Amino acid sequence: MSLDTRLLAVLACPEDKGPLYYLGDAEGEGLYNARLHRRYLVRDGIPVMLVDEAVAVGDAEHDEIMARIARDQLAPTFE
Repeated sequence: MSLDTRLLAVLACPEDKGPLYYLGDAEGEGLYNARLHRRYLVRDGIPVMLVDEAVAVGDAEHDEIMARIARDQLAPTFE
């Protein structure tokens, strides 16, 4: 399931108010904050934008996600 592009255009990190990267994949749909190394999950098509429920991402996983963002030319939710 993918998120509506209109919704993605307005989603921001609830902590630092910056843009996110949408990662819709088999590993688990989510929105990634590269600045804070934090992933917000999407459950049943609904982004869970709660800081307390965000998943911390370690350095190795962060590097993999950033490589994927570059490889797939993923754009942030806004600029």
